[in-house]
Amino acid sequence: MRAARQLVQVDLPLLRHFLSPAPSLLTSPLNRTFSSKQVKGQRRDQKKQNVKSKAEKQEVEIRRGMTVAALSTAMNKDFDHVLEALFNTSVDLDSLHPDSVLEERWIKEVVTRSGMKFKWATLSERKERPNRDAQRRPLADPSVLVSRPPVVTIMGHVDHGKTTLLDSLRKSQIVSMEAGGITQHIGAFLVQVPTGEKITFLDTPGHSAFSSMRARGANATDIIILVVAADDGVMNQTVESIQHAKRAEVPIIVAVNKCDKPQADPQRVKQELLAHDVVCEEFGGDVQAIHISALKGDNLLALTEATVALAEVLELKADPGGPVEGLVIESRTDKGKGPVTTAIVQRGTLKRGCVLVAGRCWAKVRFLYDDNGQVVTEAGPSTAVQVVGWKELPSAGETILEVESEQRAKEVVEWRTHEEEQQKLLEDQSAISLKHKLHLEEYQQERAGLTHLSWRKRKAALYQANKIRFAVRPSERTQSEQPNLPLIIKGDVDGSVETLLNMLDTYDAQQQCQLEVVSFGIGDVSEKDVTMAETFGGSIYGFNVVAPRPVQQLAAKRGVPLRLHSVIYKLLEQLKEELSSKLPPLVSRNIIGEATVLATFYISEGKKKVPVAGCRVQKGHLDRRLRFRQIRGRDVVWEGTLTALKHHKDDVQTVKTGKECGLSADGDVEFSAGDVIECFEEVDVPQEVPQQNILSSLLEPVWVFESERLKDAPSLRFGFGGFGEQNRVDLTRRQASDGEESSSALWQRSPALQPPRREFLL
Repeated sequence: MRAARQLVQVDLPLLRHFLSPAPSLLTSPLNRTFSSKQVKGQRRDQKKQNVKSKAEKQEVEIRRGMTVAALSTAMNKDFDHVLEALFNTSVDLDSLHPDSVLEERWIKEVVTRSGMKFKWATLSERKERPNRDAQRRPLADPSVLVSRPPVVTIMGHVDHGKTTLLDSLRKSQIVSMEAGGITQHIGAFLVQVPTGEKITFLDTPGHSAFSSMRARGANATDIIILVVAADDGVMNQTVESIQHAKRAEVPIIVAVNKCDKPQADPQRVKQELLAHDVVCEEFGGDVQAIHISALKGDNLLALTEATVALAEVLELKADPGGPVEGLVIESRTDKGKGPVTTAIVQRGTLKRGCVLVAGRCWAKVRFLYDDNGQVVTEAGPSTAVQVVGWKELPSAGETILEVESEQRAKEVVEWRTHEEEQQKLLEDQSAISLKHKLHLEEYQQERAGLTHLSWRKRKAALYQANKIRFAVRPSERTQSEQPNLPLIIKGDVDGSVETLLNMLDTYDAQQQCQLEVVSFGIGDVSEKDVTMAETFGGSIYGFNVVAPRPVQQLAAKRGVPLRLHSVIYKLLEQLKEELSSKLPPLVSRNIIGEATVLATFYISEGKKKVPVAGCRVQKGHLDRRLRFRQIRGRDVVWEGTLTALKHHKDDVQTVKTGKECGLSADGDVEFSAGDVIECFEEVDVPQEVPQQNILSSLLEPVWVFESERLKDAPSLRFGFGGFGEQNRVDLTRRQASDGEESSSALWQRSPALQPPRREFLL
């Protein structure tokens, strides 16, 4: 005790050192967990901050088709960072550059590896931009209006004489210059009638494929002359032309053509028109009906007088001054002239040097040509001219507006391009949202159907469903199972390409053979088209275009089919044939013979008893080398081959009608008296695209045109799948000449004339 007191008195700090615990016991990392409440509270706060930092990851807006540069900008990183994030992936880093487009999965992978979250970009609020579009002028003052020639469109069914009528009015030979003798473009012509007045005529195609051209002609016209053949009456495109006229609110004059033919019946034509609300004057209506013969030129003066009189009633006037307004009737590419449009001037006077805008294209007029190909210096209202000087080719049907300068034209085109892009973005975003919604609903329904299962069974069911779903990739499934035909379309004018694309859009046999338009354009076939067709394994179809000899040689060398046509229905026929050739053949069973089982017995082959049927051949013959089936009642109980066929005790290959035989079959087969044994052969039959699709429907009026070769044959009346009663075809008293039209050809055109039905196996 005394020693302790002495120690305290001597060195008190030293005593505190010995009595206090070691500092390491409190400050060591091993003991922090077991430290005071204050230390534990600090650790909890630190954990909360870590969790909060994870929740506050940077969000990156992504979209499909992003480039490497766009992704790095969205992440506030450089190009090398994206490359580092894609390291150890299947992406070829050596080929990447800032403008490379990344797949969706790699975009997500880069964002995730960068410690960020991704979200799909939504359309931001559009900034208000001043409207820089060109607009039509307000209505002109009546005091400056002058009379203008009427714009008359000739419409009607194919081969009813529309172009022949225009030939007679112009004293020309347009029909002889057109492929197939049918009009396949809109033709615009200025005609001076005998009375001195001028009329601008638009000649539209009558073939069913050119519906959009007829609609365009109806919207650009003042008067429609509806040509109806007196011997055929109202046909498909006649009805369609009437509908176009009513939709455009354009008055109609009916020209009953071919009245010089013995079988002509103009009264029947007028009565058929009543069913479509076209009431002629003799029935109390306001529609003029003129009986003519376009081929002989009979009564054409009365038709022109009726047209001029109706134009006077309509009081057609226009303002010849001010900026030009017009309409693109047709557009094409000319080798020497470049992009060329056929246009109708509606207001103003078009001159050389005018700056025009049509859609997203603009032009400074270099030359103007009339319908005869002569250069003109100006074109007033209701005049049809060919305009040369377009920078790009505008679409048919676009409105033409004159602007002040080239700078203003570029400004208008830029504005319209921007507006179309914004509209497309909105449509794409709506489609994507709808697709995501449908996928989510499908997923939720699939999950809801498994709620009654335990989590183990639910997991097993989802695994089996996904295993079946993804057993074959969609791309592999398409390539291995579904035939396809990639196409490259080339046409001479915009309307031709539009017609072909509209026809292909309504093709409805995609389940059998997928039809895909890889590329389309205007102009002759080029080496680029051949290269593209080779890449996709497709065919090139050209309408009214040519392929230079080097291009033909290149196509032949690379095995690219090159189909060039100048007649629309021949192109459609060949396209249908190529589609049919892509389909796998059907297996056709032809019944060779039929036998009835009279008795059954067994024979011993070693230790095995084999059933044998004693039969009599009722029809045809039995051939041991072919296949057989056993029918009991209406059920097929066995199908296969024979192990033996005997007549009396002799092995034979065939047994004819009326003979008796014994036969044994492979497999476990039990015969009964009364069973029917059929012998059949299997033959591969080429499959055809069904008639219900658009290709066959467009060929329907063509068959009528081709049937002009038939003469003095019994009347045949038949219909086609997908058509109504009004669309039936009447081939009247015609027969084949020079062997061109055979009974087999008629079988292909009419289900009623098909050969005996065969049994097909899919």
